[in-house]
Amino acid sequence: MLFTKAWKYPWQRTLSEYMLITLSIWVMVIGIYFFKFPNNFAFGGVTGFSTIVSKISRISAGDFTFVVNTGLLLIGFLFLGRAFGVKTVYASMLLSFSLSFLERACPMGGRTLTSEPLLELVFAVFLPAVGSAVLFNIGASSGGTDIIAMILQKHTSFHIGNALFLVDAASVVLAFLVFGVSTGLYSALGLLAKSMVIDGVIENINQCKCFSIVCDDPEPVCSFIIHKLNRSATVYEAQGAFTHHKKAVVMTTLSRSQAVRLRNYVRIIEPTAFIMITNSSEIIGKGFLTN
Repeated sequence: MLFTKAWKYPWQRTLSEYMLITLSIWVMVIGIYFFKFPNNFAFGGVTGFSTIVSKISRISAGDFTFVVNTGLLLIGFLFLGRAFGVKTVYASMLLSFSLSFLERACPMGGRTLTSEPLLELVFAVFLPAVGSAVLFNIGASSGGTDIIAMILQKHTSFHIGNALFLVDAASVVLAFLVFGVSTGLYSALGLLAKSMVIDGVIENINQCKCFSIVCDDPEPVCSFIIHKLNRSATVYEAQGAFTHHKKAVVMTTLSRSQAVRLRNYVRIIEPTAFIMITNSSEIIGKGFLTN
């Protein structure tokens, strides 16, 4: 999960975010350029349409991505204004420049890295999906068709998820017409897998463990949480339904590594304690994600 780090200076947090955006974009670029473009997988966003355009014209996929993303950024500023986001502008332009750079520095010439299209589809889906998930998690995106969806959401009653799906589905339909049934089916499979991978990655990035510990003496448990794990907890009184004995319930939320340490500690200092551990993909508050 992503705890909010207390940076000493605001520029440190900004720098770390832009370093993370840069890394995420290059993860996406590797998946798109080395796996998606050579196999003509036409699913998802501007790069999906770029694959088709490069096939039916003399425009390279990277150059088409650059031109379209630039145009969409201008449209985004026109319709969305400052709400558009500097992070999205940076991510979109970095993606476009990086693809164009690789086309000139490392031309693929239509060659694939392997002779296994299904294996390459996995990387063509997984790498961009991971990059997109990290961007979404820090309030950015790679631009492209996301901009169209944001405009439709703001100025119409159209749901953003439906808008994105329709745009992505259009590129898959064109893949059937331009590249044939085999590539079209791979593209359709990629489209279905992409959204599931993005959702799964976001949930795993933010996943944390929620503890409810029913015990007789909460002091050692709270002391361990505060002084050893550098977290806090909430304690409230309870009563056993059968024995009517007074109990204490310690409630806290931890990362996965911290959760293992607390579970092992409680088992040692109070073996009879009742521990309930649940997963949560989003915790909003001090010390966690901020809304």
